[in-house]
Amino acid sequence: MGSIALLAATTACGTDAPPEASPNTADTVPSTTRTPRVVDDSGRPAITFDPCLDLPDDVLVDAQYDPKYKRPSENPMGSYSFLGCGFRGTLSIPDLLEDYRLSILAGNVTLEEEWDKDGDISTRTRVNGRDALLQLDPNMHNNCSIAVRTDFGIVIFSRTHYAPDARVLPTDEWCTGLHDTVALFEPFIDRLPHSAALDPIR
Repeated sequence: MGSIALLAATTACGTDAPPEASPNTADTVPSTTRTPRVVDDSGRPAITFDPCLDLPDDVLVDAQYDPKYKRPSENPMGSYSFLGCGFRGTLSIPDLLEDYRLSILAGNVTLEEEWDKDGDISTRTRVNGRDALLQLDPNMHNNCSIAVRTDFGIVIFSRTHYAPDARVLPTDEWCTGLHDTVALFEPFIDRLPHSAALDPIR
C-alpha cells in the first residue's frame, strides 16, 4: 500500500483548483456522464469518480477539509490507472494536531487485487455496506488508509498526520476518525447497488 499512498503526492499537479468539467451544450439536458481525467488502454472500466470534482464543498467542510485546497493528480499506468486529489485538513489542536492531509485515489483495479498486493497490512472491513480494506503500514508513520470497492474498481482514502514537532504518533491514533470521514464521502462515489454488487473478498 505504501507505493500507492505516496503516488498522489509525487505526481500531483501544482494547481489549487481542480480541472473544470466540460460545459453542457445549451438547451440540452445536462449529461450524467463525464470523460474522466485519465484513461488507459487496459480494457478495465473507466474511472467515473473524480475526487476533485465529485465531493461537494459542504461535505468537505463537514469532514474538516478545506474545499479551496485541491491538488489533482493523474496516474495512468498502462495496465491500470489512478485518478487522485489531495486535500488539506482544517482542524487545529494546539500541541497535538496542526496539519493533516488526505489523498483520495480512484483506480480501476479490483479490491481483490489490492488485497493480494497488500493483504499483509490490510484488515477486511465495511463502510456504509461496501466491502473495504483498512490498511495500516507500520513503515508509513502517522498514515492510515481505507480502500473501498466501487463499480469501476476501488477508491483509496489515505490520511497522514503531521505532528507539530515531527514526532511519530502512537500507532492506535493513526486511523482515528478516518472511517467516519470515508462514510461521509462514500455516497458520492457511484450508484453501486450494495446488496447486488458487494461479493466478499476471496
